[in-house]
Amino acid sequence: MTGSPSPPVAEETPRGRGPGPRAAAVLVFGSSAAVLVVEIVALRLLAPYLGLTLETSTTVIGIALTAIAFGSWLGGRVADQVDPRRLIGPSLGVSGVVVALTPAVLRTTAEWAPAMLLLIASLTILVPGALLSAVTPIVTKLRLTSLAETGTVVGRLSGVGTVGAIAGTVLTGFVLVSRLPVSGILIGLGALLVAGSALVEWRTRRWSSTPALALVVVAGGLATAVAPGGCDAETRYHCARVVADPDRDGGRTLVLDGLRHSYVDIDDPAFLEFTYVRALAAVVDAAFPEGEPLAAHHLGGGGLTFPRYLAATRPGTRSLVSEIDGGVVRIDREQLGPGPQAGVDVRVEDGRLGLRRLDAGSRDLVVGDAFGGVSVPWHLTTVEAMTDVRRVLDEDGLYVANLIDHGGLAFARAEAATLREVFEHVALAGDPADIGLDPTAAPEGGNLVVLASGRPVDLRATQEALDARRTGWRVVTGDDLTSWIGDARPLTDDYAPVDQLLQPRSSRDGR
Repeated sequence: MTGSPSPPVAEETPRGRGPGPRAAAVLVFGSSAAVLVVEIVALRLLAPYLGLTLETSTTVIGIALTAIAFGSWLGGRVADQVDPRRLIGPSLGVSGVVVALTPAVLRTTAEWAPAMLLLIASLTILVPGALLSAVTPIVTKLRLTSLAETGTVVGRLSGVGTVGAIAGTVLTGFVLVSRLPVSGILIGLGALLVAGSALVEWRTRRWSSTPALALVVVAGGLATAVAPGGCDAETRYHCARVVADPDRDGGRTLVLDGLRHSYVDIDDPAFLEFTYVRALAAVVDAAFPEGEPLAAHHLGGGGLTFPRYLAATRPGTRSLVSEIDGGVVRIDREQLGPGPQAGVDVRVEDGRLGLRRLDAGSRDLVVGDAFGGVSVPWHLTTVEAMTDVRRVLDEDGLYVANLIDHGGLAFARAEAATLREVFEHVALAGDPADIGLDPTAAPEGGNLVVLASGRPVDLRATQEALDARRTGWRVVTGDDLTSWIGDARPLTDDYAPVDQLLQPRSSRDGR
């Protein structure tokens, strides 16, 4: 008997043997969300050791995408060769164990075998990322019962996976990181994945590996508690610690992501430990009459060392501080007392946005001391940002900023060139070798202080103030500064490769 052939039927999985549509959606949604949680949290976990730079972010994103691509390919290939039902539980369970162990493993590696850190970090992202990404093709295989519905099933689960990735990104960035330490996020996620594995194993009557996996997750939590490199507090942006100075009763150092960001003497706010802060004070002292109160704006707060100094040495000074990290502000109030300083107002906000809110000509002084890792956030370095700084300064106002660079000092040169596009008078203070005044010594880099104003810079007074502060620094301007800048290109909002220009120090001893 002849007639139209029946539609071909896939032979992979008879209807009813795989997960139902809701269970399939939950598996794909959850595994996709977990991949993005691991990616975002891994970046924060690595920042104290690799720096929060564009290169670090690009590396982590690249590894995560590699894991997704490899896991999707491998999951689909293996699902065609073995019973897919046997793969889901182990994929969730093993990825959960790796995720839970990640904080302890990475922090221990960073302290004891730093040369291996990038390799180990890659594996802690690749392994769970690939296993979790394999869940989508495995579940898709189980849900396909007829070629007639292939497009519907694949499209639906692909969409669910994308929504899961979005949910994981938003949940981590807006909720989890602000409320939980990164180690707690990863250990909790690991426990959830192992619990999901146990549920899948129970539904398929497989229990062999679940107890062992759960024990490893618990061990990961215990190991994280004793692993080196912990924090007093994990803020939205940093791993933060406050270290007491054994040689000075009131001395406290604020350490962010392994770098010494601020030194505060809670008993004597006029005491300045770091050389660059003494240089900032010298520049301000030379530019304004002694004891004169100022209207100041600070881009970056840290331990509030300089606002405290101005409040103590120039009574009546009004300092407005833009500090993006609310956790750092909380540490300032709780551990770097005394309480709120008179005339010091701290706002939790981005510095560029804070500048926009200020009235034109409303400030005598703007201080730039904002850092993400070891670099100034790029959007605070450009001609457009400096134009906004110039707008808020009065006619005789001064902009002074701390820069960090090493090696060829390409970023520092570019920033000096940028300031020259906006301000009539620009000068640079630093170690003689770094600013081209000691031809017998090669530049090593470190901190530099750049100052810019609409009025001439009194070089003689500035140099005397630097000498009085025992900085050992010199100051240059005019033709000497032009020669030092060379052919450096000014930075703009359209072109600001700060992370590529800046050469970090090989060690992480601090600023």
